[in-house]
Amino acid sequence: MNIYQAILDMQSRGESGALCTIIASHGSVPRHTGSKMLVYESGQITGSVGGGEIESRVIEEAFESMLDGKVRKLTYNMVDPNRGDPGVCGGQAEVMVEPILAQPTIIVIGGGHVGKTVTHLAKWLGFRVVLSDDRAEFCNSQAVPEADAYLNCPMAEIPTKTRITSQTMIILTTRGVSVDTPGLPALLDTDASYIGIIGSKKRWLATRKNLLDNGIQVEKVNKVISPIGLELKAETPEEIAVSILAEVLMLRNQASGTRMTMKME
Repeated sequence: MNIYQAILDMQSRGESGALCTIIASHGSVPRHTGSKMLVYESGQITGSVGGGEIESRVIEEAFESMLDGKVRKLTYNMVDPNRGDPGVCGGQAEVMVEPILAQPTIIVIGGGHVGKTVTHLAKWLGFRVVLSDDRAEFCNSQAVPEADAYLNCPMAEIPTKTRITSQTMIILTTRGVSVDTPGLPALLDTDASYIGIIGSKKRWLATRKNLLDNGIQVEKVNKVISPIGLELKAETPEEIAVSILAEVLMLRNQASGTRMTMKME
């Protein structure tokens, strides 16, 4: 497979990886300048930078780059394994490791007026957006054209149909307690960095009580943010979507959400 196509396919699936490229080589080396290898977060690879010990070390660095998001420039001498070299070919290779991090994903659950508007705004902000609803008429490209993927299924099935990682935020614009109570436990077992539910305090307190009564651990229930959004006195779907996404950006960027205006004397 063409390695650039492999990168596009990986990104379309919402996965992370690292592109490893030999940027300089001298003397006898297994692979020369320009050789590339794509390392997936699953451990799978496409391409090669030489096999053997050198490739094993590059893969290890690739995993580290996916964790910290930093580019690495590595130099390997292949002369004397007793000195720690990864080979005896006699040459030298320089390898650039570039992390390709997954585009942050927002899963919008509920394709009604607010869900449709949240999907539109999240896409405009650059997120990959997955829309889910158990009602087919609210979960398709005609009803909500901006989503990248559509999951017409009960909420509890979502983790089996799409990858949910620490780069995933989940926004529930659902119909009510009767939908949230059976659907939330599966989401609480994921690595999602944000799980927020629209609605009043009374609605969330009722859902929370149901979850605890059903034996869900309080630590998991406390992962939920509800009501969601910043206090803007929002009323329309558009205003509510701005309020919700502003909170998501504030938490994702570890910001305070305070006004930035300067008080002039």
